[in-house]
This record gives sequence, structure tokens and C-alpha cells, in this order.
Amino acid sequence: MSAELQAESRSEIRVHLMKSVEEAGRISAFFLSEWSFDDQRHTPGELEHFRNGPFQSLEQKHHMYWYVENEDGEIIAVTSCKENEHRTEGYLWDYLVVHRQYRRLGLAKYLYDALENYIRTIGGRYILTYTCDLPEYIPIQRMFRDRGFELIGRYPHYYYDGEDRLAFYKKLEQETKPGLALVQDASSAIDQTDRT
Repeated sequence: MSAELQAESRSEIRVHLMKSVEEAGRISAFFLSEWSFDDQRHTPGELEHFRNGPFQSLEQKHHMYWYVENEDGEIIAVTSCKENEHRTEGYLWDYLVVHRQYRRLGLAKYLYDALENYIRTIGGRYILTYTCDLPEYIPIQRMFRDRGFELIGRYPHYYYDGEDRLAFYKKLEQETKPGLALVQDASSAIDQTDRT
């Protein structure tokens, strides 16, 4: 992509909250596409999640997906979160995936900001997330640290032999300001309207 197209793309970035079965299907297809993950050796559980998770989230409170589309309406980036299984206001940040041809445009930042704003708005206490220790995942590990996450654990051989799972955690301090802005700046909007 040229520098001009990159600048133009940044000025038009819109983060959408998934609200429909049609959007869930598009997100699932994106997860399963060759353009999503650098590491295409998915576990059986990941494949099940990619196929079913977006649809299941439509029926679950505080299980959300956000996405970004390109100028042709194709999904090019996705992230999601859900409340922990104990429903105690702790949140699991699930996948953050950006299309290979659209990386380094700041899409991951926009998606993460939408996710964190949502969790803060509903009074979330913390965000927990995981990634693999393979070299392909170094950029996301760097993003976690840059966003204030700390490495809190390692699960040896979790995904496959030789592939550890790394756990990262961020405590959310509740702000005293009334409400959080849902528009990041004049050139970027976040659609976070209620799905119901």
C-alpha cells in the first residue's frame, strides 16, 4: 500500500459492533480465511471457536465482536471479548486478527480501544488475554505490553508440543469521568450501539 492510501485508510477507519447473524457469518469466514492468521495450524478448539463463536455470542450477554471493513465492505480486522465464566466483571480478550494486507495501519489499536472502552463502560475490573510463544506472535505480545498488560503466566506445551500459552493481564482502574467517548477522534468513529 502506498503512503497516501495508508493515510486515507486511517482517516476512514470505522469500528463496528457485530449485531447480526449475517455479520457473524462474515467474521467466521474471515477467521477461517488464508488472510487472517500467520500461523494456520489451528487447534481443533480454535476451529470450533472460529466456526461457532461469533454466532453463539449473539445469544450471550457481554460476549462481543468488533470488526473493521475495507472500502469494498470486506472484513479486514476482528477482535472479541467475553466476561469470565464466573461472571465477576473480569473479561477475556479473545482473538485480535488483522488481514495480512492491512497490517501496520493501526487497525489493531482501533479495535483494542473499542474493546477496552466497552469493558470500562460496563464496569469491568480487568482484561485477561492469551497468546502463543511462537515467533509469529511477537507483535501481539509487544502490543499487550504497550497497552499496559503484564505477563502473568506460561502454560508449557499448551497448544501443541513446543507451543506454550502465555497469559497477560491488565487491571482496569475505574475512571471518575462521566461516560467514555465512543468516537475516538473526528476522523474515526466507533459503532457501539446496543445489539438488542
